[in-house]
Amino acid sequence: MALSQHDLLRLLESLRSADGLELVRSVAERMLQELIEAEATARIGAEWNEHTDARTALRNGHRDKTLTTQAGDLGLGIPKLRSGSFFPVLLERRRRIDQALFAVVMEAYVHGVSTRSVDDLVKALGSDTGISKSEVSRICKDLDGQLSAFRRRRLDHVRFPYVYLDATYCKARVEHQIVSRAVVIATGITEDGGREVLGVMVGDSESEASWTAFLRSLRERGLDGVRLVIGDHHLGLVAAIRKVMLGAGYQRCRVHFLRNVFNVIHKDAAEMVAATIRTVFAQPNAGGVRSQLDTVADMLGKQFPKVKEMLLEAKDDLTAFAAFPERHWKKIQSTNPLERINREIKRRTDVVQVFPNDDALLRLVTAVLFELHDEWIAFPRRYLPEGSMEVLYPAELPEGAPALPNTTDD
Repeated sequence: MALSQHDLLRLLESLRSADGLELVRSVAERMLQELIEAEATARIGAEWNEHTDARTALRNGHRDKTLTTQAGDLGLGIPKLRSGSFFPVLLERRRRIDQALFAVVMEAYVHGVSTRSVDDLVKALGSDTGISKSEVSRICKDLDGQLSAFRRRRLDHVRFPYVYLDATYCKARVEHQIVSRAVVIATGITEDGGREVLGVMVGDSESEASWTAFLRSLRERGLDGVRLVIGDHHLGLVAAIRKVMLGAGYQRCRVHFLRNVFNVIHKDAAEMVAATIRTVFAQPNAGGVRSQLDTVADMLGKQFPKVKEMLLEAKDDLTAFAAFPERHWKKIQSTNPLERINREIKRRTDVVQVFPNDDALLRLVTAVLFELHDEWIAFPRRYLPEGSMEVLYPAELPEGAPALPNTTDD
């Protein structure tokens, strides 16, 4: 839409005293503001104080919006409407996470289940005067298509020797009650050392049935070549791995194991016990790792018999990493690679606090994972060193070769 003579004169007047970078900033700020006003006029069907038959809404002032650019921060004003909402196309939320968060907040707002923080965010998004259910449905529909495609995509384009599994918890409404929902996430390291997000599921428990269904869905999408699954000792997880991930070992996360140990000892002894157990993972070879665990169990058993029992019981699971290349050990001893993902998910979900339903929760979490996955693909970086992966897939295995340790074929 072309600017009127009056608008151009106002723009020229605002630039007379500016110079250098300030001139660029002023031009950008003024032009963007005029474009925003023009879009609002087209949306409403009338200029300021203009009475037309085509008018669809009334203006109700502006809300401040800071746009960060290479020329500096631009102070813009977003027109507010007395009914409905308006957000300029120029500033359209383009990241899937932002779109998903907006959709979740609006859905919660429409259904009347928003918390105080959600109400504040609604106002910050410029929708304090309301938003239609049809607009929420449109936003959700646009997002769900691409997010569902991401969750269903094939995984048979490459082998994944290492798979990480973990669960985090969020609140959602189910049958008019606020309950804790398990968000199960899987990521993998490819045979060339890269990383990908494999899958996500929202459920009501971490039972064997839930984990089994999730792992089978990954298999059905083509997940193959798995040599080791790294995870916490979640309820039902180990049994599901034995049942579905045939031929793969299971590594119990050392970090989560230490947390379990802390639950059975006095906090004053925690630092000493943790330092002693960590020596197991600092050994130079597989034999040293396993023998050191026995040594540590005997050392700690005199004062902490429960810790000795836990160590011996978890020995095979804690030392499964030792059957793999030593250059991989630090990366496959724990689920730490998932910690950044869980922190980002929590940062986003804490804004909403209570989701209106499972679909809204899955939508936002998938958007977060999709963005992280895109970063890993667009800016590839080897997570494991080059030249260390080929030993995971020997060209030929001799007939009757033993299975990897810590596996079953049941």
